[in-house]
Amino acid sequence: MTPIKEIGECLITAGDDDYFFRPSFANMTRIGEPDEIVRAFYDLHNDAVTPLFQRAMDAYGTIPAWLYQYANSHQISKPVIMAAITVITACCDKDATPLVGEIIPGKTGKWTFVYRKGLMHPIDMILIAQSLITHGVIGKAKVRQLQRNETGKATTDFRAFEYISAARNHFSMSRTESEQLSMTEFQLMLAAKYPDQKGLTRDEYEAVADDYFAKKARKLAKVRNQHS
Repeated sequence: MTPIKEIGECLITAGDDDYFFRPSFANMTRIGEPDEIVRAFYDLHNDAVTPLFQRAMDAYGTIPAWLYQYANSHQISKPVIMAAITVITACCDKDATPLVGEIIPGKTGKWTFVYRKGLMHPIDMILIAQSLITHGVIGKAKVRQLQRNETGKATTDFRAFEYISAARNHFSMSRTESEQLSMTEFQLMLAAKYPDQKGLTRDEYEAVADDYFAKKARKLAKVRNQHS
């Protein structure tokens, strides 16, 4: 199957095996309960080391060897590794254990459970998981976000079924078809169906407001000058 990268799908080949990943609404529910999905997103984006990875990807398009070395010399927190494993496993069409590793019972008695590494480097796991959950929960479509639709409120849960139901309603899709949409694809479909939404984005609103107040200030200054 050929992945469509624009909506968050990806394919990893390891030896003779292909692993296909889709950040669909259905697969987001496999991460856990609605609040656990948000927690996984938080853990993946708020680790002390991982923000460096994204900045490096933005700047270089890859992770330089020196950053790998730096990351390896600093402990990557357990929550971000666990979140990466959970998200990648949830989005894969087959058992991803060979790639991401697994948590197994400890044999020495020192640790109750230990992490057995897979083929993927932890940094690569985190970057892929960040991309998957972003496409699945927030979306990365370059569409206009109207100012009136921006609540500014933090959310504590992500209820995928609400978006599945919305897709069925807006696009007359079956439940199975709606479940396979990623948030990015859902946003793109909405933008295509409703291209002429009236309103301002937050940036446009602020620009208009700034221009209005600047003109008002000039008028007040002119009035004062006439009466001085």
